[in-house]
Amino acid sequence: MSTTLYQQIQQFYDASSGLWEEIWGEHMHHGYYGPDGTEKKDRRQAQIDLIEELLHWAEVKTAENILDVGCGIGGSSLYLAEKFDAKATGITLSPVQANRATERAQKLNLSDRSQFLVADAQAMPFADNSFDLVWSLESGEHMPNKIKFMQECYRVLKPGGKLIMVTWCHRPIDHAPLTDDERKHLQDIYRVYCLPYVISLPEYAAIANQISLQNIRTADWSQAVAPFWDFVIDSAFTPKAIWGLLTAGWTTIVGALSLGLMSRGYQRGLIRFGLLCGDK
Repeated sequence: MSTTLYQQIQQFYDASSGLWEEIWGEHMHHGYYGPDGTEKKDRRQAQIDLIEELLHWAEVKTAENILDVGCGIGGSSLYLAEKFDAKATGITLSPVQANRATERAQKLNLSDRSQFLVADAQAMPFADNSFDLVWSLESGEHMPNKIKFMQECYRVLKPGGKLIMVTWCHRPIDHAPLTDDERKHLQDIYRVYCLPYVISLPEYAAIANQISLQNIRTADWSQAVAPFWDFVIDSAFTPKAIWGLLTAGWTTIVGALSLGLMSRGYQRGLIRFGLLCGDK
């Protein structure tokens, strides 16, 4: 991963993670609002429901040693460790996130079977065949080399283990290339959220085939999660959130002011919420 991008991502999450937790909680990902996105529910419950729906979709009933790639402050890692009575390891580029996840593990009495490391997902510090579940929930969009990222996920996965990857995508381009206006919209999102680029779900599936992942399945849950951004926008402009933004720094302020980019991206069918799972 390039040093500049690495630093941008680290600084973005170092600055914004505390505010996110204070305002929105420990889960730093979309919520699930039913297959058609019409179910009304608490935003935090929607985020937990997303985890449960993903496990059901991928047919995960048990896990012993879990890797959470792009772990944030340990929301998914600790939830999965507790649910499956499993060991969980999380990696992030943000020291602030890793430290906070470690603190949260201590409070939940999960320190003995969890660890959080600052590490590059494209060069993971783990031996081959280490984990029976590799979980990547909204981190693939940050990876500058999607092939290398998926190769690393496959490398550290045990034979018989499962990869679940959920990531921001753009619409498929097999029937029509992206327009100039769509490319500009994506560039605006990339700039705000420190993304090198995103690709389509069919392109991810092609990489999964290339690295010999087995039993590959994909799904597009854009409709199910799209309402999430409207809830975040509504809550971002409360007095508590505004004060937090003012103290969190300019990049966090820009991120908050740009939330509409994602909402509009879903509305126009440009942004897609892509799921992929497979076995080694």
